Order: sequence, then C-alpha cells, then structure tokens
Amino acid sequence: MKKEQVFVEERKQAILDYVKARKKAGVNELCEKFGVSSATIRNDLRDLEQNRLLVRTHGGVMVQGQARFEPVAADKTVHHVDSKRHIAQAAQRMVEDGDTLVLDTGSTTLELALLLSEKRNITILTNDIAIATILENHPSAVVHLIGGIIRKGFHCTVGGAALENLKNLTVDKAFMAANSFSLEKGASTPDLQQADLKRLMISIATKVFFLVDSSKFGRNSFAGFAPLDVIDSLITDTISEEDKTILEDKGIEVTEASPQTTQGCTGDGTESGSTIVE
Repeated sequence: MKKEQVFVEERKQAILDYVKARKKAGVNELCEKFGVSSATIRNDLRDLEQNRLLVRTHGGVMVQGQARFEPVAADKTVHHVDSKRHIAQAAQRMVEDGDTLVLDTGSTTLELALLLSEKRNITILTNDIAIATILENHPSAVVHLIGGIIRKGFHCTVGGAALENLKNLTVDKAFMAANSFSLEKGASTPDLQQADLKRLMISIATKVFFLVDSSKFGRNSFAGFAPLDVIDSLITDTISEEDKTILEDKGIEVTEASPQTTQGCTGDGTESGSTIVE
C-alpha cells in the first residue's frame, strides 16, 4: 500500500476515534482538527458512512448509535489491527499443549488462530468459518466446526443446530469476543442468536478469556451475554487504572497487551529478542 493511502486510512481512523469520543462533530471542527480541506473531510466522512461506521448529518457527522448495529466481518478486520494482534499475542501465551478450546467468532480471535501453529495436540471448537479454514492445516490440532445457519457477511454459524453441537461438551478454555463491553453490563452483541451461542460457549468452559480492544469499552449492544461474574480473564490493549481496579476487585484477571508486553513473542509462538514488527 502506498504511503499516501496509508496516511489517508490513518486519518480516517483518527476521525472515527475523535467522533466516537465526542458522539458528534462538525465539518469545520474536523477541518481544523486534522488540518485538511472541507472537501477532504467530506470524502473521508462519505467513506466512513459507506462502511457503516458513522452517520453523516447536515454540516457534520455523528456516531452510529443503534444498539442493533453490527459491522460485517470485512469491516472488523481493518480497524485497530495492531491492538488486536497484540491482544492475540498475549492470549496465545495462555494456550498450553493438549488444551481443548472454544474460539468465538471475531477478528481478534482470528488473529489468535494464526498464532497457534506451534501448539501441540490441541482440540478447537469454533463457529467461525475463517478460523476453521486457517486451522485446517494445523499439524496436530483436531478442529470442530460448529454447524448451524451461516450468518451472511459474518463468516460464522448460529442457531439451534449450533447450540445442539455444544450443549453436552466441556472445554478447558474459551476465548471470547464482544462488540461492546461495559462495567455495568459486561459483554454484549447486537444479535440475539449470536448471544445465545456465546452464552453456551462460556458455560462449557473451565476458564473464560475475553479478547476486547479498548474501542469496545463503555458501550452496550442489544443483547448482553456475559455479565462480569462469568469472566475469568480480560485481555485488552489499554485500560484505565480505575476500570482495571474495578475488574480486579471482581476477581477478573486483567492483562494489558502492548508492543512492550508482547515483545519476544513471534508469529509462530516462539521467543525472540526483538520487538514485534507489525
């Protein structure tokens, strides 16, 4: 990708983060903030709206505030990529040879799947088609793709058949994703069927890990599926000391995954003395 295009994408992400923090912003305000013309800002806002990340209004833009809104899989994979990779690198260290795992559908759990090639004799259950495809050629993993109805655009299965596949099983660890995460309601998702399956995944696991980047914090989606008392461990990129203390007081182990904390973990799970290059 050309440097100019990289800069454009970085600016769009910065605009998205800025508007999310303030709930809305005007075109003139964004021009002043980012030092570009109104035509450039309007082009950026048009692209962000087309990707269903923001809603344009007269003279400005506002956050996509619907609790039922959910970006499709293709949208999720292009945002907060570095944070998701660092979270996945930290999560990979929690997996031991011989583990039986549930990998929930999501862009961060997909990053985790990419890092499991060095783990031996693991068994993996997932409803994510992309994750199953990645792990198909794992040298010693047994991979169970959970059957059900395919959610178009989301690369995963849901529904009664998916629930039936899981209800009598037990796994060592569940690595879960969420669209939203708050101290009041825990983890939530816009889709009721997805919530049902996530709830069951959690119930069959001995230990439950949540992989949630900081952009999901302080938000609630339509369907809650994991109150704080069912979560054993939260792995995120950054978190305030206040929120971290609240979670730890509730018995949740909190791991901050940053370039510093994931230094030494390579993509194949081996150790290295150099900093990870994204």
